[in-house]
Amino acid sequence: MSLPYENATIGSRAMEEIQKILKGFGCNKFGSWEDYDTGTLTIQFQWQGRTVDLKASASGYAAAWLKEHPYTYRTRCSKHEHEQKAIDKGRIAVYSILRDWVKAQVTAIETGLLTFEGVFMPHMLLPNGQRLIDRVDDVHKLLEPPK
Repeated sequence: MSLPYENATIGSRAMEEIQKILKGFGCNKFGSWEDYDTGTLTIQFQWQGRTVDLKASASGYAAAWLKEHPYTYRTRCSKHEHEQKAIDKGRIAVYSILRDWVKAQVTAIETGLLTFEGVFMPHMLLPNGQRLIDRVDDVHKLLEPPK
């Protein structure tokens, strides 16, 4: 069985589409970067004075890919090369995943299904630069860890 997005090929095209979607939605600022150490892709944009910070983990996708495609003695590369392939797949897939997620959320807002705050509030930046979801978790411990 294949993992969704494992055959995605070009992250830059997905990023261009994200930027186009957000610009069409009325966002006036947009930026993105990849942290190679943590395997995290970050997209930041501003809409009506509210800054949103979305993060996606290529490492998380790589772990899911390895679970779907475990290394065996029949694999035609070393274990290290197989793990590197998973990371490479994750680095490309997260762009497409975020593109589809952003497109769905913006569509939900534009059609009145959800509000901007209902969709993006956890990812909004507070004046201190911290995301709201991280602040709630750090200070109030309202979110219980998954079991």
